[in-house]
Amino acid sequence: MFGQIRKYTARLRDSTHTQPTQTRERRAHNLFEAAATYVVARAEDDQDQIEEATSWVSPEALSFGVSELACRAVVALARERDESPATVARDLLGLPTE
Repeated sequence: MFGQIRKYTARLRDSTHTQPTQTRERRAHNLFEAAATYVVARAEDDQDQIEEATSWVSPEALSFGVSELACRAVVALARERDESPATVARDLLGLPTE
C-alpha cells in the first residue's frame, strides 16, 4: 500500500515540476515580440516567419500589438519629419493630405 502511495506521489511530483517549464517555453514570446516579428516578416514577405509569429500569441493579442506598433511608428516618424501624425499616416498609406 505504501509503495503505491510513493509511486503516485513521485509521479505527481514529476508532473508538477515539468508542467511550469512547458508553460514557460510556450509563452516565451510576449505580444510585442510577436507583433514586431510579424510586421518585419510581412515587410520581408517571409511566410515561415509570419506563421511562427502568429503561433506565439492569440490573434487578438497580435492585432493589438500590431496596432500599438503602428501607432508608435507613426509618432516616431512624425517627430523625425517634424510633421503631424495624421500627415505621416496619410502619406504612408498613399492618401492625399488634408
